[in-house]
Amino acid sequence: MHHITLLGRPGCHLCEDAREVIAKVADELGVTWEEIDIDSSGELRDKYGEMIPVTLVDGVQHDFWRVSEDRLRAALA
Repeated sequence: MHHITLLGRPGCHLCEDAREVIAKVADELGVTWEEIDIDSSGELRDKYGEMIPVTLVDGVQHDFWRVSEDRLRAALA
């Protein structure tokens, strides 16, 4: 079973776009997902701060800045 993590921050318009794509794909495929505020961890902020939103699939970086619905579906297939 796969798991998607969205790293973002409040007020980020790209994060809002990513959230919509992830929620749609996860719902259709029955995949769990979570969103983590990148500012909740200094380590996450240092590693990904300029790349948000960042999408992780099973803990591995998958996309950043934009989420491709097709690429996400392929990664979860």
